[in-house]
This record gives sequence, C-alpha cells and structure tokens, in this order.
Amino acid sequence: MVNEGYLRKEKGSGTYVNEIPKPQTETNINSENKTIGVITTYISDYIFPTIIRGIEKELREVGYSLLLASTNNDYEQEKECLERMIEFGVDGLIVEPTKSNQYNPNLATYVTLREHKIPIVMINATYEVLNTSFICVDDVETGYIATKELIEHHHKKILLITKIDDLQGKYRMKGFIKACEAYDVQISADSIITYTTETTESVYEEIIKQLKKQPDITGIVCYNDMVANTLISKLLTLGYRIPEDFSIVGNDDSTLSQMGGINLTTTEHPKENMGIAAAQWIVKTIENGVSEENILYTPKIIRRTSVKDLEDKK
Repeated sequence: MVNEGYLRKEKGSGTYVNEIPKPQTETNINSENKTIGVITTYISDYIFPTIIRGIEKELREVGYSLLLASTNNDYEQEKECLERMIEFGVDGLIVEPTKSNQYNPNLATYVTLREHKIPIVMINATYEVLNTSFICVDDVETGYIATKELIEHHHKKILLITKIDDLQGKYRMKGFIKACEAYDVQISADSIITYTTETTESVYEEIIKQLKKQPDITGIVCYNDMVANTLISKLLTLGYRIPEDFSIVGNDDSTLSQMGGINLTTTEHPKENMGIAAAQWIVKTIENGVSEENILYTPKIIRRTSVKDLEDKK
C-alpha cells in the first residue's frame, strides 16, 4: 500500500493514509472534508488490517477522510501520534489504547483533546481512569467461555497464557478464574503465565518449561490466536501432538486460527464490524454533538479441532 501511494511511512512517527481527492458529491460536501484520526497499536499484523478496513470503508461511504497511525504499543510513539493528530486538526479520534492496563503518561493529552471537544472512541480496550467511550468485546466473557470449553471437555488441569500490560489480558484472566471457580477447577500459582509486549518472544520458553514441570496439564487457554498458533508450532516441533497431548483454545478467530495444519478452537471477534461501528460512532457523535452509547460485543466459541474430549479415552 505504501508502494501504491495509499500509505506513507514517517520514521519515528507511524504510518499514515495519504489523502486521495474525492469527487464532489452531496454526501462529502455535507461532511465539509472532515478527517478522522485512527490510532491503533499495530497496522499490518493480526486482526488490525480487518478492523482498519471496516473503518476506512464506512468513512469513505460518508465522505470523511482518514489519517492512520500506529503506536507499536509504545507510549512515546503514542505521544507522537497524538501530537500529529492535533497538529493536523482531526475532527475526531478512534483509538486503540497503548498498554491499557498500565499507567499511561499520555493521559493528560487525552484530557486536553476532550476539553477541546474532539470526540474520542476507544476500540478493543479503554483507559479505565478516563471513563472514555468504547467499543469492545466482553473480554471477561471471552476468557470465561474459552476456559469453559476445556472444562466441558473434561480438562481439569488448565494453563492460561495471558498478556498483562493490555486490559484485554486482565479481563480474560478474570474470566478464566471465574470459570475455574464456577466449575470447581483448581487454580495454583502455576496455572497462569503472564507476559508483556516486551517479553512476548521469550514467553514460549517459559510455557514449555511449565508444561514439562506439570505433566498433568492437558488444556491451554491462550491470550489470542497469534500466541496459540506460535505455541502449537513449537509444540509440534518438540514432538507433541495437538489435541492428543494438549488441547488449545485461542481468542479472536483470526486467519491464523486455520493455518498451520491445526484448526484452532477460538472465540469470536467482530473485527470489520467493529471498525464499521467505530466509524459510525464517531461520525454520528460529530454530527449530532452528543456521544453515542458504548458498544460491548458478546463473544461466542467457535469450535474446531484443537480441543479433545478426555472422556473419549474411556
């Protein structure tokens, strides 16, 4: 997209959508060439291109322009993205927060944006201390149904792998604990492995050590499909079988869930529909002058072949 002129990269700042002149129609004349800033943690990886496609599709339909930037889940890059949006004079912001489960040094900038009546809606997570409008999946329920899927297939020793610097990871862990308590599945100090943006690559070594240390583990709930897909690849390389040796549940129903020879049981994420809803939210708020309601999607389990029913052994 950069080579074709749709995007441009600015070193140390991010990736931006080039403004493409639009034919004058009644719709985009009424929009007064308004521009919506979109800040996501990543642009080209995982589920983010699909979310962005939904945003762009809807904004294009109503004649709004889009200015896109990514933070790589880094506070300093988020600050630069926000300053870029302010400098450009965007009319509204769609933001996926950076490290949403930690204190963010950029919170004052968000407060300033709100004081200047620039509407903001956050996707996938939010900064709890700001009480900002959001469009998210119910991640407590996500963690709950992913864990429940293993429990209902008679797994009693379950390991959770979750990302702890993002709010989604905290909520999914809450759902994991909720399901274990509801079904009397024992949790120990070794039942949860956490990682952060910076320790993503090294967490797999820790997981393998834990699995060898606790040979009675039969089920694993992963933070997302990316973690599940990478873990499955490493386990297969070590000679383990999925789901015969380990049953694994991912999250987000990404394209990765059906790659690599293992069809991954996972949970639903609205992706493109979330992007469309975010674009509709921000446009309606700008045009009506009143914030729209928050949106909380209820996930469902998507069953494939990575979970084995242990009762089948009998």
